[in-house]
Amino acid sequence: MHAWLCTQPTGVEALAWTEQPTPEPGPGEVRIAIEAASLNFPDLLIVQNKYQMKPPLPFVPGSEYAGTVEAIGKGVKHLQPGQRVACLTGTGGFATHAIAPAKLCMPLPAGFPAVDAAAFIMIYATSYHALVDRAQLKAGETVLVLGAAGGVGTAAIQIAKAMGARVIAAASTEAKCNLCRSIGADEVINYGDGTQNLREAIKSLTGGKGPDVIYDPVGGDFAEPAFRSIAWRGRYLVVGFASGPIPALPLNLALLKGASIVGVFWGDFAKREPEANAAMMGTLAQWYGQGKVKPVIDRTMPMADLHAAYAHMGSRGVMGKLVMVN
Repeated sequence: MHAWLCTQPTGVEALAWTEQPTPEPGPGEVRIAIEAASLNFPDLLIVQNKYQMKPPLPFVPGSEYAGTVEAIGKGVKHLQPGQRVACLTGTGGFATHAIAPAKLCMPLPAGFPAVDAAAFIMIYATSYHALVDRAQLKAGETVLVLGAAGGVGTAAIQIAKAMGARVIAAASTEAKCNLCRSIGADEVINYGDGTQNLREAIKSLTGGKGPDVIYDPVGGDFAEPAFRSIAWRGRYLVVGFASGPIPALPLNLALLKGASIVGVFWGDFAKREPEANAAMMGTLAQWYGQGKVKPVIDRTMPMADLHAAYAHMGSRGVMGKLVMVN
């Protein structure tokens, strides 16, 4: 097998395409022939030693991938060789093969292509957990999605619309705003061209009421003006910090608005509440089959072009998901 090996987490340039012995799965594990692997923001952080999870060296980055089970280890009952699966294991995806815990593999129904499957689990699980479980979103409520053209942002738009919400999508370019419209956003705010004040735009689009739910995977400078605009009893979802800086929100704003600041950590939810997570994933798979959700694919690139893919992600030009294919 071949894999992109990180021997020192000093950046993307340290990754090397390396030949290794093809491993055998241990108890509770499966070996997967990887067809596609998506590039997520944590994959960029982890090779720079900036992610909260710091795997032992050396490691193969690539948190999320899809392919075919080649071999199963002792005790694996629900998967068989030849079965197609999607996996989110945190590492291992940027390779031709991977060993994965069987319990972290999502069996794929017929008609679920590898490129979509490799781009599915992280963004839809995060966004469903955020909007349905943590925010308790109801039909008719208004959701503001920040960073709306990214992977989790596009998933949040689709899930909110599937639940009957009104969606305001905020993004940094007109092209990104157009993408958001094309997947169901009711209104858009272009906060990157310098002509729209975020608070004024939110006020105008909500008749002064503000959004009931704010979905924020970005953090940074837009967090406070967005939170100042939230509706009474609003829920502010802290999803991530793609802009870099972690904002410090004045807590008196939560008091004045009767609002909640709600943390969203899908990874720990999946570990602590596996039955609820499995039910959620089953619902999302059904929604995919019904056409309610479908990953937005920015582009596919050969696995050998991983350095170029990282450069594209670092430029903030990705809309939806970027997927590497073998």
